[in-house]
Amino acid sequence: MTNLKLATLNGSERTVVPVDSLRVGEGFTMIAGPCTVESEEQTIETAIAVKKAGAQALRGGAFKPRSSPYAFQGLGLKGLQILKKAKEETGLPIVTEVIDSRDVFWVSEYADVLQIGARNMQNFSLLKEVGRSERPVLLKRGMNSTIEEWLNCAEYILSEGNPHVILCERGIRTFEKYTRNTLDLSSVPAIKELSHLPIIVDPSHASGRVSLIPSLSLAALAAGADGLIVEVDINRDKALCDRDQTLTPSEFAGLMEKVRLLHQFMASQQ
Repeated sequence: MTNLKLATLNGSERTVVPVDSLRVGEGFTMIAGPCTVESEEQTIETAIAVKKAGAQALRGGAFKPRSSPYAFQGLGLKGLQILKKAKEETGLPIVTEVIDSRDVFWVSEYADVLQIGARNMQNFSLLKEVGRSERPVLLKRGMNSTIEEWLNCAEYILSEGNPHVILCERGIRTFEKYTRNTLDLSSVPAIKELSHLPIIVDPSHASGRVSLIPSLSLAALAAGADGLIVEVDINRDKALCDRDQTLTPSEFAGLMEKVRLLHQFMASQQ
């Protein structure tokens, strides 16, 4: 990895990314919310529920790059406006995806964290543009990407002057079909060895199955992840996107209790 500079380790100091009052890389960060913003009621009720359970930031898609051009693509500006209302209601900072370099400036007016999805990991013009922004960036690993390729994409952002990058392992594509993707838990300690950047895990996209999310979440915490980003929807059964990998608020509350217990145990062993 001789071409990597800013993303690789600098002594033992690790980067902590400030998001409002939240500091990603200190403690364990829980980000939760619906796959897609579908209505004001759905988004705000979900935001209230996940905050009550212990989430520290709200995820929600206003723009949704989908495999099919005929699938629901998100509400766009209206979705961002709904997310803003959800933040006003709950105080939770907003994590939302930006998919076009031309949209970075105005999406930043609504988002506290700009998410770069797996399909856009190597969209270099987009990476450079978010690198010029002042917003923290959550960079998801591409479904067919190596760790070195992933870190080089982080390098694009860092080299433009934005030091606030959060890596997100969301599973890679293998020959296995039972799960949506294959969660590469080895990437968590590997990133800790190779980079100073914080890394979180997305068990929702990694598994594609509600039943597997709790186990993968606890495994990610045990592996040393700095947090999780989980799909939760108050109207899970009516969700337009990813309902098979979305927790209900009660399921998320149960997961949060397990995460707290494991985190407390791990802290007591240090």
